[in-house]
Amino acid sequence: MNALEVLSAHVPELQESFESAFVFGSGSFGLTQYTLWMIICWILTVVIVLAVARKLTLVPHNKFVNTVEYGYQFVRNDMGEGILGHGFKKHVPFLATMFFFILVSNFVGLIPGCKTPTGTISVTWALATISFVYFNVQGIRAHGGWGYLKSLAPGGLPIVMVPVIWFLELLSTVIRWLTLAVRLYGNMFAGHMVLGIFALATGVFLQVAVQSFDITSGIIAVPWFVLLIVMYALETLVAFLQAYVFTVLSSVYIQLATASH
Repeated sequence: MNALEVLSAHVPELQESFESAFVFGSGSFGLTQYTLWMIICWILTVVIVLAVARKLTLVPHNKFVNTVEYGYQFVRNDMGEGILGHGFKKHVPFLATMFFFILVSNFVGLIPGCKTPTGTISVTWALATISFVYFNVQGIRAHGGWGYLKSLAPGGLPIVMVPVIWFLELLSTVIRWLTLAVRLYGNMFAGHMVLGIFALATGVFLQVAVQSFDITSGIIAVPWFVLLIVMYALETLVAFLQAYVFTVLSSVYIQLATASH
């Protein structure tokens, strides 16, 4: 039994496991695996927040509660006050919701057998759309509809340059929608694909080593397993960083939309 041939035969199965398959219903009306896990992660996020809120004390003693509270303070101080400045408090609930939902979704995807909702472009598009609508609505509230459109072009420009700069700024604003979705999806999908390949390679070489008494395959399985552990640790860091980056960028876009130019 050739381990490489077995591995190549299982790669299409691995690829299919990342596709958005229906778990209930069909194409006309159904629920895909990523939608199901999105709902699960949403419920899990709500449960965590409500459970922690009920156990808050002046001096926290529970490590889990203390960790979640620290995460909220991190969002409030670093992503809220640190970026938005005056008036940041009204945006903290939105930023904290996005941060904790993406963080929970990313970490759930690291559990064997689970799927990360942020590993599909449809979910990240939805999250990016929410952020895009939010910061534009806040810009309109701050400047008014016409005032917000005019604010895309900085003041003091030569009159002939205003249409050009305005168009470029409008294009840049729309592209933020795309980059928010693709950045999160690309990082999570690629990371989980690599994890899947390393896990598959480790399992295949160990299987061949046991079934065929092939010492060489058993030895080769060791570095694959080491790479799997290293990649798993790295992906844990990426799971946090992507939640952080998405929320920070959303905060920056709110600041740009509401600031006076």
